[in-house]
Amino acid sequence: MKAFLAVYVRRIPPYRMPEEAPLGERFVRIIATGLGSGYAPFAPGTAGTLVAIPVYLVLFPLSWPLYLLTVVALTFLAIHVSGAAEVLFGRKDAPRIVIDEICGFLFAMFCVTPTVVHIAAGFAFFRLFDIVKPFPAGLIQRRLPGGYGVVLDDVAAGIYANLVLQGLVWAGILG
Repeated sequence: MKAFLAVYVRRIPPYRMPEEAPLGERFVRIIATGLGSGYAPFAPGTAGTLVAIPVYLVLFPLSWPLYLLTVVALTFLAIHVSGAAEVLFGRKDAPRIVIDEICGFLFAMFCVTPTVVHIAAGFAFFRLFDIVKPFPAGLIQRRLPGGYGVVLDDVAAGIYANLVLQGLVWAGILG
């Protein structure tokens, strides 16, 4: 096994990763900023949530267990990338980090049909809960370290938004 790994590792081109960002500075910047949407001069979180809409539309055709598994995997990636991005940007929960908004919106749209009304409502409810941070989202953001605090408060906001959306769809208010 060691011989196999030694041969395999030699085939990978050398890449110098900065010590501050163990995942690779360029990778962290691209993922953490939602393909650069986090650099928006006004409301970068909203811009990051807009990037989440096409991601949701790509993932929606998956079965619900596969959708959920994919979003959970993306959330774990986001936690690690956000932690590295905090170091890279030199600030806790830097506004440029928007991968958390992308994950949160994907949770908000779980098992919701992609109509224009549903997407608009999901967007509005997610942004509302992300800004207001009802319990325990605000506590999560303040108490959890690194990428966990950055991402999991948005996941909580997404779950709140999803519960409201599901209720409104079930009640027939959002047809």
